[in-house]
Amino acid sequence: MSAHPAIDPDYTVPQADSPTSPSPAPLPRSTWAIGDIQGCFSVFMRLLSAVDFRVGRDRLWLAGDLVNRGPESLETLRWLVNHDAHVTCVLGNHDLHLLACDRGFRKHKGKDTLQPILDAPDKHRLMDWLRHRPLLVQEGPFTMVHGGLAPDWDLTLAKQLAREVETSLQGPDADALLALLRGPAPTWRADLHGPDRLLAAIAVLTRMRTCTADGQVTGFVGPPEDCPQDERPWYAWRDRPGTLLFGHWAAHGHRVTERHVSLDSGAVWGGKLTAYRLEDRASVQVDAGS
Repeated sequence: MSAHPAIDPDYTVPQADSPTSPSPAPLPRSTWAIGDIQGCFSVFMRLLSAVDFRVGRDRLWLAGDLVNRGPESLETLRWLVNHDAHVTCVLGNHDLHLLACDRGFRKHKGKDTLQPILDAPDKHRLMDWLRHRPLLVQEGPFTMVHGGLAPDWDLTLAKQLAREVETSLQGPDADALLALLRGPAPTWRADLHGPDRLLAAIAVLTRMRTCTADGQVTGFVGPPEDCPQDERPWYAWRDRPGTLLFGHWAAHGHRVTERHVSLDSGAVWGGKLTAYRLEDRASVQVDAGS
């Protein structure tokens, strides 16, 4: 791995507040990529109404953090499980937190809103569905993750690492990996093996916003214009083919370039919930309210 990958020479901070349309043109079939729902089920339903989502015709791509902090995590998860044939989603850090809480490896924290799921009579069905979600999806020119990609990852390596984590989470030894989420994750290095390799990959794929040149996931949560010195948005270190879609970064907001589309616009914090259509790159938002 290169210790200091070159910054994309064409990189500039994407324009804030990318334009949206209140009423997108109808298409025979739409694929809507949607940002972090985080248990804001009523807002999610309003967004589906705004884009005229129709079961059996349209598809959803969800950028992870399906649950937590919002008031309707159980309703959100049940709807997604019941509409599984029309939903593609990636796991976010809050989704993994729920899986670890369910198995007793993490504690329900003060701001968590996961208890209704943990107490639900259909909990096992919901948890089994969640555990079998991917960490990366790709179709045509579009690739979606919740967090980001490390500076030295090309798309081939990113897909390989995501599959390694998925195989562990979906297999008989899932508890061994979920138990390790209690502690800190190592910084990604190409020579990592075993659990450290999986934990480092999870940190990048689900928690990365900015990073240093060597791939260290940092704690910065502000807008990309305010990145600390020696940090960059994860997508700024390396140009990759196609269009990368991601969530997790509410202060980034919805910004669209040919190469990157950020989908988290802070719905759970009273911001907006965003839908971006893959077929024509139209964007629609609804206000979340307080």
